[in-house]
Amino acid sequence: MNIKWLAITTLIISIVGTINWGLIGLLNFDLVAFLFGDMSWISRIIYVLVGLCGLYTITFFGNISHSETNA
Repeated sequence: MNIKWLAITTLIISIVGTINWGLIGLLNFDLVAFLFGDMSWISRIIYVLVGLCGLYTITFFGNISHSETNA
């Protein structure tokens, strides 16, 4: 089963989430809250999606170690 699209999508969402956390840490600016409102239902959905994508990207470590043993 080709799940490359899922991996790419989750990676992009995770990157967006890390950029948002970087902005919070460096500038005390929450881009998601700025765009969609402070803890609105849309903001909550975005935060949950980023969290789920982050959890999914943990599986990339298994893919890396699997590809190294096949090389």
